[in-house]
Amino acid sequence: MPAPWFTSPADAAERLAAAGYLADGATATTSFLAGALGKPLLVEGPAGVGKTELAKAVARATGAGLVRLQCYEGLDEARALYEWNYKKQLLRIQATGEQSWADAHDDIFSEEFLLTRPLLTAIRREEPTVLLVDEVDKTDVEVEGLLLEVLADFQVTIPELGTVTAVRRPFVVLTSNATRELSEAVKRRCLYLHLGYPDGEREREIVTSQVPDLERRVAEQVVATVARLRELELKKAPSIAESVDWARTLVALEIRNLDEKAVADTLGVVLKHASDQDRAVRELRLR
Repeated sequence: MPAPWFTSPADAAERLAAAGYLADGATATTSFLAGALGKPLLVEGPAGVGKTELAKAVARATGAGLVRLQCYEGLDEARALYEWNYKKQLLRIQATGEQSWADAHDDIFSEEFLLTRPLLTAIRREEPTVLLVDEVDKTDVEVEGLLLEVLADFQVTIPELGTVTAVRRPFVVLTSNATRELSEAVKRRCLYLHLGYPDGEREREIVTSQVPDLERRVAEQVVATVARLRELELKKAPSIAESVDWARTLVALEIRNLDEKAVADTLGVVLKHASDQDRAVRELRLR
């Protein structure tokens, strides 16, 4: 019997922290339950709050391999599940010109000609595996149908070869920025976790854990300024990752006081739209 992913919520919190991810109580508990129940974990929330990083941290904390399916508009079965190596199949047919079609068919639709993609790769791995289905809300509804068999039964059906069932269930994490509503069928198969922006104290802990050289006072200034920016009506609010980048920037520039000039000079680290920068300068009265 394979070892459990985590033995308790406390164990999950401790090992995720050791892997560089500070999980709150809900995140640690849901991560533990996803492993204990063998259920996929759907993590939803705004961009940059640590959804993808959670999957990476679970892999680091448990020593598992990470298999990532990056979703996008236009993703299809051939890129998500598997496809056949058509060029190699054609060469085989040409090389065995006198072979009957029945024999040729059995030959070319075999393992030798199968190209595995992330979902099938994760299902077939015998080693501990974290399967990250990233930004699932960017795919078409049809792709969700492809996922259902994997999420429900941890198996993939290949018409020519049959059903491939997971030897060892992967730890599955789906992330969504909630740009569209996912189907009830997908949600029903998953545990659900919503991640929002952390409170000031937790974000300061995250920033200082990632940037240990940052002085506490400057870390508090970064977190407070980012919080003010998030209150503005911006096209893209600063993420946690951008808070960390800002902290690293200040350390690199040896800035020990995040005054108005320092904010104005480094604002591009956290705001990536000109309209957002203009609004921030105006609202924060930086110039």
